[in-house]
Amino acid sequence: MFGNITDVPGVKVGHAENRDAITGCTALLVENGAVCGVDVRGSAPGTRETDALDPINAIDRVHGICLAGGSAFGLEAATGVMRYLEEKGVGIDAGVTKIPIVPSAVLFDLFIGDAHVRPTAKMGYEAAANAQVGAFANGNIGAGYGATVGKMAGPQFCMKGGLGSASTVGKDNLIVGAIVAVNAVGDVKDPDTREILAGARNSETASWIDSCAYLAEHAQSQALAGTNTTIGVIAVNAQITKAEAKKIAQLTQNALARTIYPVHTMLDGDTIFVLGTGDKSYSVDYIGQLATQVMEEAILAGVKSADKLANTESYSSIQNA
Repeated sequence: MFGNITDVPGVKVGHAENRDAITGCTALLVENGAVCGVDVRGSAPGTRETDALDPINAIDRVHGICLAGGSAFGLEAATGVMRYLEEKGVGIDAGVTKIPIVPSAVLFDLFIGDAHVRPTAKMGYEAAANAQVGAFANGNIGAGYGATVGKMAGPQFCMKGGLGSASTVGKDNLIVGAIVAVNAVGDVKDPDTREILAGARNSETASWIDSCAYLAEHAQSQALAGTNTTIGVIAVNAQITKAEAKKIAQLTQNALARTIYPVHTMLDGDTIFVLGTGDKSYSVDYIGQLATQVMEEAILAGVKSADKLANTESYSSIQNA
């Protein structure tokens, strides 16, 4: 594993944040267009344009994806990404203008910042204008700026989540990249050791509150529906159909199941998009396997790179305590 999702040809990434309000958004641009599919597993999603990605529907290319905080309010950020792309002449030719197709997903990050300030169209435009190829930070950045994890016992026990990205190279020059904003109700664990890396934690006793054990004991959560959600994107330099992109998105959800406990709950809106930018065919199962692996790495990178913010501890802050 190395790099980030912009290692996939045709993908640019930009971020914007309001650091005082503790929220942000991330724009992925595919200006030459990309086949796109989506899989939604959480039961409290906040999304835009996902119906267009159904294989039975006519739209066969997207031009960007917007990931944002702000809960449903943050869906406005995608309007700014669209405006930026329209100004660049990118989109479906409708005769009178070009219409960029920019699906979006949002997460709830209103607990630790200013709940009345959310990503706007202006912030989405800024993130799109910042989009480029190359290295970018993980952790407290973009859509992951206000992300938290471990809220099953109540938000007062949460820790910082964050935004992470990674990529890998497979056979025959297949490149698979992932980006994800980790904001789960559950705990994030190392997929090999099951050790909790960030999650529900009692700061007074410096002890973990295992979210699955808490749910088993209390039979209910102290978190509110829709106040969580992990959202991400896989990009591949492969030729895929919309149906294949959707299947790869479904397979990639296994990465969330291997790292987040519990996951895909009634309180989350977990959503994964898949972009295909290439012209060479590969096995869907092979792409899905690499996508799952690289998404795991991105999830861990987002959590491990997050810094303490607004008195909310992070993986790095408790490791350095």
